[in-house]
Amino acid sequence: MQYPLSEKIGPPDLLIGRESLFRLLNNWIDDIENQSSQSQVIMARRKSGKSAIAQRLFNQFWSQNGNVIPFYFEFDEHNIYYPNLALDYYNSFASQYISFLERKEKWVEQSFSLKKIREYGLAHAIPEFVEDVDFLLENSGQKGDHDGMWEIASSAPERFAANYDKRVFVILEEFQYLTEFYYSDPYYQAEPMRSLAGTYHPLSDSKIAPMFLTSSYISKQKAIMAEYLPKVTEIPFSCSLTPEEGLEAVYKYAEFYNVSITDETAVQINVLCKGDPFFIYTVIQNRTDSDLKTQEGVVESVYYQVSNRRSEMSGTWKEYFVPIWMRMCDRPIDNLLYHISQHPDRAWTVIELKEALDMPLSEDEIEERLVALSNANLIIRGLSGSDFKALSESSLPLILRNRFEHEILGCSPDMKKEFHEQLAALKSGNEYNG
Repeated sequence: MQYPLSEKIGPPDLLIGRESLFRLLNNWIDDIENQSSQSQVIMARRKSGKSAIAQRLFNQFWSQNGNVIPFYFEFDEHNIYYPNLALDYYNSFASQYISFLERKEKWVEQSFSLKKIREYGLAHAIPEFVEDVDFLLENSGQKGDHDGMWEIASSAPERFAANYDKRVFVILEEFQYLTEFYYSDPYYQAEPMRSLAGTYHPLSDSKIAPMFLTSSYISKQKAIMAEYLPKVTEIPFSCSLTPEEGLEAVYKYAEFYNVSITDETAVQINVLCKGDPFFIYTVIQNRTDSDLKTQEGVVESVYYQVSNRRSEMSGTWKEYFVPIWMRMCDRPIDNLLYHISQHPDRAWTVIELKEALDMPLSEDEIEERLVALSNANLIIRGLSGSDFKALSESSLPLILRNRFEHEILGCSPDMKKEFHEQLAALKSGNEYNG
């Protein structure tokens, strides 16, 4: 297979497992040809492997050189002027489309100028390139038709698919940023164009250019889908691999990063990290410089990731903690987050949480905090809207225990001891009940 789009994961063979997910995706992909595929989305925290999957799908389609042309675009997490988004989006689509037609790998990430795109359209009898570029250039000034520019850009994949009897697979990363960082004025004085996601409402129903979306902020994405994209369906996604895939990841990462492990410690790393490939990666990176050929070294490296606020794992979760703590930081919200995270197998209503935690707050005050935690993507709001449950995560409950358990329960957890007990139970074949 060819890899014209650079994959963030690094060398292609570092993308391990996900066999059941790829089977599901490939069945869906097979339906694109006969126009029966529906737009879908994957939602999970940062560094969970979403980008690796999206980029692999692009490279898979590009390599197949069939009737399905892939288009990949990632929305930025910084302020951008609306017409510049239109130019960037169209430029990316046209460059990738031309690279596919010409089978030029390097052109996938080589953004052509609008002038070159227009010249290509003239030379290869593609009038859309000529007409689109003329319109974009004519209206790119401050008094131009910026809505028309975005209409030209956003509709390009479906228009080209329809006009040339092709299928376009539209891959849009971090879709939720579309409602946060794009402005109608060049100085970003107005509010962001929050309704911009609505332009994808008709496009999300396309059978000739279906969309594959990713989002690192579940609550934001669900709100966007409820308001603008009701026909986009969620693909079930777990941050953890199967036990067998997780073990393969341990060996593969250790080999790639030239880290010495044993068969026994490989199993230990996989068990303590619960098959989460990013968790495994951070432990293999081993910032403590402990010996990962020993159980003590494994425990030390795992403990560092969940206890040290400068660890890579803690830094990833900090991106979710900081916004809510800047807006709402009190003992009840900490108690709610801690309690829900320690009971991952059930959902909680406001009344149940009030009783379980003996909270003096009113039900409305508790719900306000739960909604804030949900909006911060630290818990999940149930389908009914009245119940809340923990994220399906291996590292977050450990990080919360380290930060809040002494404050809430009056005693600090001895997590290293618990890790050793878990591994001792594993060695003896007994189930760990810690």
